[in-house]
Amino acid sequence: MTVRYRTSAFNDDGGTGVSRVPGGLSVAVSNPLQPDRDADASNPEQLLALAWSTCLNATAQAIVRGAHRTAVRVDVEMRDAEARGGFEFVATAFVSGEGLSETEAAELATAAHDRCPVSRLLHDAPTVSVRAEAWASD
Repeated sequence: MTVRYRTSAFNDDGGTGVSRVPGGLSVAVSNPLQPDRDADASNPEQLLALAWSTCLNATAQAIVRGAHRTAVRVDVEMRDAEARGGFEFVATAFVSGEGLSETEAAELATAAHDRCPVSRLLHDAPTVSVRAEAWASD
């Protein structure tokens, strides 16, 4: 197996502080449940949504090969995990393509979800779903 790229991320502050990629990106993080949270800082929900939307849309673009503009919107909710205690994420990705019918957009969403590396991490999670949606004009 050929490794195409590798990175690491580091956090020693927990939910409030800084998460960083050694020698690169540094992201201020803040717990969204804290009343005094830093509204300008990010949180795991946002970072997951950014990672998945970026990867899934890059995959959708590779599939359509420039024939259509594509867009992916990811919603991530944190909720109580009643059966296990603690919290869990509920993540939904919405895939659209300019000029695609609802059926074509659904086929694109399925194909992109099958190929996207982040989707492959999330694929069998019961709290993850991918849907097609109509193209929203700019």
